[in-house]
Amino acid sequence: MHYSRPNLNPRTARKPVHVAIIMDGNGRWAQARGLPRFEGHRRGVEAVRRAVRSAIEHNVQFLTIYSFSSENWSRPPEEVAMLMGLLKRFIRNDLAELNANGVKVRIIGERDNLAPDIVALIDEAEMLTSGNRGLTLTVAFNYGARQEIVEAARRLAIDVRDGRLDAKAIGQDDLADRLDTAGLPDPDLVIRTSGEMRLSNFLLWQTAYAEFVFLPILWPDFDDAAFVSALEQYAARERRFGALVEPAAVKSAS
Repeated sequence: MHYSRPNLNPRTARKPVHVAIIMDGNGRWAQARGLPRFEGHRRGVEAVRRAVRSAIEHNVQFLTIYSFSSENWSRPPEEVAMLMGLLKRFIRNDLAELNANGVKVRIIGERDNLAPDIVALIDEAEMLTSGNRGLTLTVAFNYGARQEIVEAARRLAIDVRDGRLDAKAIGQDDLADRLDTAGLPDPDLVIRTSGEMRLSNFLLWQTAYAEFVFLPILWPDFDDAAFVSALEQYAARERRFGALVEPAAVKSAS
């Protein structure tokens, strides 16, 4: 797969602090090759490993990946069980390497309806890596952004009811502090594979001013070249956050 790249050096160009990835296309990758969906998901885990290594190599400080959405429960039970098994194997097989590389692991999403053994592994991964100061890897698992916002609003309402917060004083930071991602910077760059162009209920609040890069490749084919392509597209853009930027000629004359 060839990418159209700006003439930028990814080691020196402006880089995002936080990259979020919607990993899409595992099933289509397998179908195109006459393979079972499981093989697509298994190869997708390998792509996750490559993405983590690329993030570390290119000095990205925060990487958030959309692993399993709250809507994925509607998939066939055998596929859901397979995805749960892949998460368990990823943590068991990769946690030591992540920890050795200074990666801090954080899992966001609902846990109440997860099996106890999965919750125990999630807790272990977070506790073991909590003191690390390298890349922060956030895995959105059993996650849905609308539900996340509803839960944050519910917490605000409880705080107002109990007198801990004045309703008239509520600001954006108050809601942001009650989201699953509290303490993380908003994503600068969102990457989605497979050519689809939608958020799919992922970080709806946090991506208000993110830059988006939609790659035509399917997730199992994601590699460092794809990561660099997205970084270079990001570096070529001008982020204004809703403001106007004066042309260079005007600035120099003032």
